[in-house]
Amino acid sequence: MNKCVYLLEDDKNIAEVVKFALEMSNIDVECYGTVAEFTAAVDKKQPAAVLLDIMLPDGNGLDVLAKLKQKYPEIGVIMLSALGQETDKVKGLNLGADDYIAKPFGVLELAARVKALLRRAGGNAALVRGNLSLDEETMTATLRGIKLELNNKEFNLLKYLMQKEGKALTRENILNAVWGYDEGETRTVDNHVARLRKLGIDYIETVFGVGYKFVYKE
Repeated sequence: MNKCVYLLEDDKNIAEVVKFALEMSNIDVECYGTVAEFTAAVDKKQPAAVLLDIMLPDGNGLDVLAKLKQKYPEIGVIMLSALGQETDKVKGLNLGADDYIAKPFGVLELAARVKALLRRAGGNAALVRGNLSLDEETMTATLRGIKLELNNKEFNLLKYLMQKEGKALTRENILNAVWGYDEGETRTVDNHVARLRKLGIDYIETVFGVGYKFVYKE
């Protein structure tokens, strides 16, 4: 499971607002407009939590909830819907939803509820990809069960790459996120990536002309 939140919402305007609000609260969000796209994404990589709309173009959010909780019961879920009927709310909660927010909703309240859900759902737990595990609370990393000796910058670099799994990140992006500045000697990033690779971490790929990305290889 990763720390990202998945949003299943077919209204692009609402999706953009939710994504912006949560990212301003340092919560990574992936948006999906159809049940098919969402289901494929979840089966490939499980999120820490999910925001589900009820009325969807190719299905019903309550049906998605039932299947999601049956297959991945550990994933936290907040239902989003313009349907204000109590029966829909009760059905969603009975199916395993952790919370329910009726549209229109305030983005600050939504962000607060998502943060609370992440805390309950273990959103601050270790990042695990294959034989690599990163525990943010103890600032420790293990590879194949062996603890890695990482300094703070190496740990934060690895954490950032894992959190942005699959995304091509420029050296400037990485400098800004890990070192706090986006203008400087980009060889700093290269040297730290080289150090992580020497420790046996082979999930970091070079994106020529761009930078790096973390790619989980089963």
